[in-house]
Amino acid sequence: MVSREHKKAGLREQLQLLRSVTHSNAVDKTSILGDAARYIEELKQKVVKLNQEIAHAQSAAKQTTMPKVTVQTLGTGFLIKVISIENMPGLLVSVLEAFEELGLHVLEARASCADSFRLEAVGGENQEKYVDAHLVKEAVLQAIRKCSEQD
Repeated sequence: MVSREHKKAGLREQLQLLRSVTHSNAVDKTSILGDAARYIEELKQKVVKLNQEIAHAQSAAKQTTMPKVTVQTLGTGFLIKVISIENMPGLLVSVLEAFEELGLHVLEARASCADSFRLEAVGGENQEKYVDAHLVKEAVLQAIRKCSEQD
């Protein structure tokens, strides 16, 4: 008999704890369990919402950290500037490979890859095929995306 009373007291204690955790005002077991189930569903919805907010914030942060790329036409070549607040390993190589794929000859370049990334390059136009500033910019942005996906 003592063990049965002990079990009932333990169950009442557990129900009381569940009631306090779920902020339930219910008195009977069924209502307490129903309130607990609703509380768990509310928590699940909050978790989903928070995960969506985190994903959105991470996406926004990634977009704001993408390097700025400008391309200006200079006679028969281009002045290409790439500026990023953070350095990505392999970024310089990726950008230079993009120039090579376009057939641009780098005539002059200044690069800094310490804490941030900065590149100013003057590229001579390819004589074999037509290359415009938009195509150069898209190729550089593609190289940046490729490099950032490898991190």
